Amino acid sequence: MGTIRRRLLLLLSLLLHLNPSLTYSLKSCNIDYSEDPSADVVLDCSNGELVVIPDDIPRDVSSVNLRNNTIGRINREDFGFLSKLRLLSLDLNEIADIDDGSFIGLVALTKLRMRFNNLTNLTSNLFQGLFNLTTLDVGNNNIQFIDTSAFRFLSRLQTVKLDSNRLRQVSDIQPILQLPHLRELIIGDNQFHSFQTKDLLLNMSSSLQMLDVARNELEKFSITTPIFPRLELVDISRCGHNASLEWDIPDKTLLRNITQLYFSYISLPFKEMQNVLQSLDSLMHLRLNHMREYINKGLLKTVCKIPTLKKLDLSHNQCPNISAKLVSCSQLTELDLSLTYMTELSQGSIRSMKQLKNLAVQGNFLSKVPDDISGLSSLEILDLSNNLLTELVCGDFLNTTRLTELYLNTNHIAKLDGCVFENMNDLKVLDLSENLLWTFGSAFKMGLQKLEFLHLSKNSLSILEEGDFKGLRSVKYLDMVSDNIKLVRHKALEGLNNLQTLIVLLPLTFEINFTGMQQLENLTIYFNTDIGFKKPPPNLYEAFLNLKSLKMLTIICKGDHFGYPFDIPSYILKAMDHLEEFTAVNLYVSAPHPKTFQFNSQLKNLTIEQTDLSDLDPELFRPIPNLKSLDLSKNKLRSLDFLAQVDLPALSWLKLRENELMVINETVFQSLPALTYLDLLGNPFTCNCSNAGFIQWVKSNNQTQVVNAYQYACSFPVAKRGSKLLDFDIQSCWMDINFFCFISFTCLVVLTLLTSFIYHFLRWQLVYSFYLFLAFLYDSRRRKKESPHCYDAFISYNVHDEAWVYREMLPVLEGEQGWRLCLHHRDFQPGKPIIENITDAIYSSRKTICVISQRYLQSEWCSREIQMASFRLFDEQKDVLILLFLEEIPAYQLSPFYRMRKLVKRHTYLSWSQAGQHTGVFWQNVRRALETRDAPTENTNLLTGPAGSFHQPEAPMSSG
Repeated sequence: MGTIRRRLLLLLSLLLHLNPSLTYSLKSCNIDYSEDPSADVVLDCSNGELVVIPDDIPRDVSSVNLRNNTIGRINREDFGFLSKLRLLSLDLNEIADIDDGSFIGLVALTKLRMRFNNLTNLTSNLFQGLFNLTTLDVGNNNIQFIDTSAFRFLSRLQTVKLDSNRLRQVSDIQPILQLPHLRELIIGDNQFHSFQTKDLLLNMSSSLQMLDVARNELEKFSITTPIFPRLELVDISRCGHNASLEWDIPDKTLLRNITQLYFSYISLPFKEMQNVLQSLDSLMHLRLNHMREYINKGLLKTVCKIPTLKKLDLSHNQCPNISAKLVSCSQLTELDLSLTYMTELSQGSIRSMKQLKNLAVQGNFLSKVPDDISGLSSLEILDLSNNLLTELVCGDFLNTTRLTELYLNTNHIAKLDGCVFENMNDLKVLDLSENLLWTFGSAFKMGLQKLEFLHLSKNSLSILEEGDFKGLRSVKYLDMVSDNIKLVRHKALEGLNNLQTLIVLLPLTFEINFTGMQQLENLTIYFNTDIGFKKPPPNLYEAFLNLKSLKMLTIICKGDHFGYPFDIPSYILKAMDHLEEFTAVNLYVSAPHPKTFQFNSQLKNLTIEQTDLSDLDPELFRPIPNLKSLDLSKNKLRSLDFLAQVDLPALSWLKLRENELMVINETVFQSLPALTYLDLLGNPFTCNCSNAGFIQWVKSNNQTQVVNAYQYACSFPVAKRGSKLLDFDIQSCWMDINFFCFISFTCLVVLTLLTSFIYHFLRWQLVYSFYLFLAFLYDSRRRKKESPHCYDAFISYNVHDEAWVYREMLPVLEGEQGWRLCLHHRDFQPGKPIIENITDAIYSSRKTICVISQRYLQSEWCSREIQMASFRLFDEQKDVLILLFLEEIPAYQLSPFYRMRKLVKRHTYLSWSQAGQHTGVFWQNVRRALETRDAPTENTNLLTGPAGSFHQPEAPMSSG
């Protein structure tokens, strides 16, 4: 019995909670949300204090991030067979041991990261099964030993990172260099004291293109064998000690393909370094960071003589006069002088660089734009950010007509002269953010015909004047968020006809309009509320009626909400019939008007935060059936019932953080068939049986990811405060209702079986009993009334025998013998229920004559008539029933009337079929039966009158 009950409870649970439209929640991980249901499944298990690999990783996951946990070991069964996994990150754990073959099921893995762990060995079968791996990163471990066959499974490996380990012998990397597709090898910050190709017993050339041996205390770097014919980049930064490094490459043809060399913070003798640089005939990119001593010795003279050099990185050198040493570097196309402590760029130092396209001098102490820059006609990208520039003058960019990107952010520029940018006809990106600009002057009223991206945020601008941007007809992106803006003129944005994205902070007194911005698709407005502000202007939102192309609108009110009644009109979005995303933070005082989105049927993403939505009307969502993402965080919501009252078939992302939800009705989510992401963190959940259904749903559904569900804390009752919602034991909640359902289900089964049995075997007996009961009730009422008989006999017959009744019976019984008969077609009261007419007719007649035939027995109403009459027979024990058989009836066909059949077998009856030519005798017998009065049945034949006057039952019943 216990087993059956448990199975029934399990079945009931499945029936109650099975819903193929719902998703999953994981104990320690989250699945990165994607609006595309066919997108790759990306699992984030980072920062979760995990000590073991989670056992609920979805089978179809493509990326798993387990970084920053405390996992100490990987067992063979931890990852199982994740056949779609392509990226696995195990960085920042405490992994010291990995069972051989632990990755054998990861057949699709292409990138494996295990940085910052405690690995000491790479064993022979560690990477078994990873035949598709292209990138392996095991840097920042304690690896001392690599088995010679550890990489035999990794035939497609291209990048290997072994930096910051404890490798000592260069022969340890020999198995890696034998990989057929190897491109990058990073072995920096190990314990190598030399790197010599003669120690690598290779009988083949390596496909290596990038070699990083930086941060090793190398005493010798030697390439004497042609094993690196494709080597293009060598990073030997921070190697050697006290100029002790020896560079041994006697045949410069062995480095004929070197195009990039990183020599930062290197301890190579100065003379040796000069020889190395002179031997590189194909060098194009040179990095010399933290090389002040060598630069002061004149190293740049040698550098500038490299005819193939195009890109020179001299950043992070504390050498204020470094630019003066670059006079002869005329061949450069890219120059980086960032963070070199320059106060000025020496005049004439870069003027000869006629091919220079990219110049970076950010993070210095320049107080004005260097004079040489104005003569760089080929310059395309200039970065002057994070300096001490205070002003820009007309000649600063006089000849830089090809400039496409100019970065002047994080300086002290206070104003702009109108002529500063007039020659920059190709400029596309201009960044003036984080300065002290209080006016634009006429800088944006001319020139800048191709400018597309303009950054003006965090300046000192207080007033946006009319026509400030009149000349910027190509600008697509404008960011001018500033807390200092106090006034915006009516036509301040005039001219920005091609603007697509606008980010601005405005006071509530703004007069701005968006006329002419037919291309604007993305608008973000921060409202700056003034303490002294009392009332918004009557036409505050009229400007929004011009935004007919807008797709994304964000309105955010900074600081405390308005100190006055403030209603956002429902027509604010009226013109935005293309709107797809709307965000309102701290904007509404109460729930938006139900008709707010009546013109925005294309809306897909909706965010309303920091609003009191306790009186939310579900009608708000009816006009936006295509909604996919809904964020209603921090809105004092206490119930989610409104979601069940609207039709949102496409909603897949729902965020409800920091509301006042205590009890969740899980059935609400069944009205959201596409829901895949649900975030309820920060709600004051009640941990009792009222949330049992929700807890069960979170744990069992296989569609909706309830983000961080295992972190939901209990707020009520007080005794459970601090514990976790999903730790609440719901079994006690289900026990009573499950047992009740078990009993109900059992009773239902038994009742069904009993009903089926009765229907198949006892239905006629029940019908017979029912009509006997009706006759009993009628007879009881009649006895109380003592009503006299109105008829001599009630004739019960089938309509198919009606011709015989009218042709043979009525002429004799009514015409010749004078009996008063009751016939249903003639004497039944119209409008009265048939069953009542039948009962009245039987009890209002002294006798009942049943004209029995095959069709009679098949008739429903005839069967009811004979049942009523037979009950009267047995109830009154008087001779009241006359059976008249028109044809021979087999006994088995009388079985539904089993009491009558029993009497027919024992007593006589009238048979028309046996009357033959002696019909007169037949009708005389009928007369004798009708003449019999109310004598007791003990002295009179109950069916036919006095004994011996009629046929015996053996003849017609012989077949029964």
